[in-house]
Amino acid sequence: MSKIRITKQFSFETGHALYGYDGKCKNVHGHSYKLSVTVIGTPILDSSNVKFGMVIDFTDLKKIVREEIVDLFDHATVFNQNTPHVELALELKNRGHHVILVDYQPTSENMVIDFAKKINDRLPKEILLHSLKLQETESSFAEWYASDNL
Repeated sequence: MSKIRITKQFSFETGHALYGYDGKCKNVHGHSYKLSVTVIGTPILDSSNVKFGMVIDFTDLKKIVREEIVDLFDHATVFNQNTPHVELALELKNRGHHVILVDYQPTSENMVIDFAKKINDRLPKEILLHSLKLQETESSFAEWYASDNL
């Protein structure tokens, strides 16, 4: 049976700041992120299975990505926990804001690496994560491919 790739797209709003950066992105700002998640697998051949003909039910893929990424990052502000931004993060948290502290500089490149691990950990064993595309602006994005990370 043929291997098939399927893709589900998501969007979320997230703020961040890049500590130590030499441009405008050192300031707290936000993006309307678009995330494309592509998995690869073989469609289910068992005609008695309710998921007959599917690689993975789009609803099941949506649940994984929503729980691991979208619901967590949407309308949150992300800071590197290993920078002085942690003081700002704690102040915002104390004022009721949703803040995420990560152990990396919250660039699109590092976020897509983090997202790939989180999604991979939740996929059924017969489904492989093929690629992720995290679009930060209309013209800027980071991509992760499994084939580049063997």
